[in-house]
Amino acid sequence: MTKLITIWDTSVGTLNVGDEIINEAVKKELSDIYQDGYQLVSTTTHDIIGRRSRLIIKRSEASFVAGTNILSSKYKHFRTSNGWNLRYRDAFLVRDVILLGVGWENYQSKPSFTNRFMYQHILNKNIIHSVRDNHTKKMLESIGISNVVNTGCPTLWRLSPEHCQTIPHHKAKKVITTVTDYRKDKVADEKMLKTLKDNYEEVYLWLQGSYDEDYFDQLDSDVIKGIKKIPGSLQRYNEVLEDPDIEFVGTRLHAGIRAMQKGRRAVIIGVDNRSIEMKKDWDLPVLERENIDYLAEYINQDFETKINLDFELIEQWKAQFKHE
Repeated sequence: MTKLITIWDTSVGTLNVGDEIINEAVKKELSDIYQDGYQLVSTTTHDIIGRRSRLIIKRSEASFVAGTNILSSKYKHFRTSNGWNLRYRDAFLVRDVILLGVGWENYQSKPSFTNRFMYQHILNKNIIHSVRDNHTKKMLESIGISNVVNTGCPTLWRLSPEHCQTIPHHKAKKVITTVTDYRKDKVADEKMLKTLKDNYEEVYLWLQGSYDEDYFDQLDSDVIKGIKKIPGSLQRYNEVLEDPDIEFVGTRLHAGIRAMQKGRRAVIIGVDNRSIEMKKDWDLPVLERENIDYLAEYINQDFETKINLDFELIEQWKAQFKHE
């Protein structure tokens, strides 16, 4: 009988195409670990755990949850956010979940009693968990979960030194950008878009989130005039990135990472803890939005893309799942 590996998939039922980028990387890494005799099966994090999902998880050799800011200090996060939709009783029904490159929701205080209880009961106690940044590692350690290593997001795992050497150092002629509907700052975003129009021959906007277009259309009409919209499809975004004369500058973290995966230069405008922490840990090319006045200077200078992951640690993390 084929052995099952469950992926708690944040891209099922998502309104953010960035989740597809993450879970594509997750499936690629797990497919390398689990090959002959194994089948990867997805269950959603956005809906409550149903009977069928519980049966699949129970039958699985292992189950992995992989997402962006899927961990939180607040119990209401489980029921009201786009994160991990857990009920209190799931702490008694689900066991031995393994974290894969996950992060923490924003900068928060120490986890509540309920969240501490949930994570301590649901997460595997014998396997080393993988998290995306040191902030997440410290938050888990604060509630007694110390079997954790910081591997970075799995979307970065194939941005090896050899791959990064293929990414141009100098500014491209064209740029594709993003805005973030749930991190609105009209003044900063308009300044970003104006700077891009002043410094590139063509500017495109990829609609990564379902409400990004609504927000973009509310910005100054003179600023957004002439910017060409690209639908919120990962395939369409990939097609744009095939152009060797384009690069990425925008607020969406995983749009920037996808550009680097495709060998394009990227500047991510940091609007939350995800990109800021990954800049601290891995030298991700991030300009914090509060420093948007320096964007023209940043994009017009030559710079080398160098993601300083601990690739040896990543291989060690993978090795605990190697099987005969």
